Amino acid sequence: MQPPVLLPVTLLTGFLGSGKTTLLNQLIRHLPRTAVVMNEFGDVSLDHDLLEKMEGPMAVLSGGCVCCTVSGSLSPTLKNLFMARKRGDIPGFERVVIETTGIADPAPILDTVLNDPWVRARFRMDGVVTTVDALLGDVQLDSYFEAVKQAAVADRLILTKTDLAKPDTVAALRQRLGELNPAAEQITAIRGEMDFGRILDLGLFNTRDKTPDVQKWLNEQRYKPVGQTRLGQVKPQSGSHDSRIRSFSVIIDEPIPLTGLAGALEMLVGFRSGHLLRFKAIVNIAGTDKPTVLHGVQHVLYTEAELEKWPSDDHRSRFVFIVRDLEPEFVHRVLSDFTNTASGRPSPEITQTAV
Repeated sequence: MQPPVLLPVTLLTGFLGSGKTTLLNQLIRHLPRTAVVMNEFGDVSLDHDLLEKMEGPMAVLSGGCVCCTVSGSLSPTLKNLFMARKRGDIPGFERVVIETTGIADPAPILDTVLNDPWVRARFRMDGVVTTVDALLGDVQLDSYFEAVKQAAVADRLILTKTDLAKPDTVAALRQRLGELNPAAEQITAIRGEMDFGRILDLGLFNTRDKTPDVQKWLNEQRYKPVGQTRLGQVKPQSGSHDSRIRSFSVIIDEPIPLTGLAGALEMLVGFRSGHLLRFKAIVNIAGTDKPTVLHGVQHVLYTEAELEKWPSDDHRSRFVFIVRDLEPEFVHRVLSDFTNTASGRPSPEITQTAV
């Protein structure tokens, strides 16, 4: 029996006034058969010419799209949406976009999609998309750590209002975002117009042929050192939110014992989840010839995936991290202490991009 096809979920986040509403209106026009979940219709000014009919918390839009408001919490909202689709009460949407409030923490929403048994049996998390205001982005990043966090956990960063900002302002913002989140692709949206195909299929597996694209997903080559300083010598600038963020990679040459990996993850995710913004990894588990892929945002772990084969001849375990108020050397030490053998395995190689 073929496993059920899970509906992809995209989390759309971004600070207040960063253009999520404008982007949503264009997304509905360009991505038919999309269900949009938001807090209240009144919070988002959907274009009137998109609205075909309104029934309670749900609105049917043109192009087979659906819009609904959150009913109490996200789990029952997704359940009601799915069951209405199954009954044929609404068009058969093919994807879900969840729009957050401007200061929302993405982690609780990810937790629902990934860990609620009913939801995860029918939906899958595809990726996090964050809008950034090119005019006010620098000020918001300086003033609100929530804005920094939203940028740090994103798979895609959408720069809005670039047509209104000075070129040097946009260039400086792009560089800053690249330091906060080296692997996130930056996309420009002019008045909400962009190539919406670039915010689809952000997960590990290619949805067309179900094959994993580890190199694209991990994107470890973007985590490069900014200098030849020893680890721990880069000191944060006082008062800067960015200075609290570190992005780096850890490479472990030898296979990792499963118990050691579990202990390291329990330490990092269980006791340091508030500092662990995001990590991804492809791991060589001792005793198996197949790689395991890991992914986490704060305390929320995606379901691990065992791949059929390694994507290349490089069978080393490779981790990439984005952390807050956490020294890379601590993460290195945790992985080393929990995974090295008693005979003394060489310490992992670390490359670091420090903001």
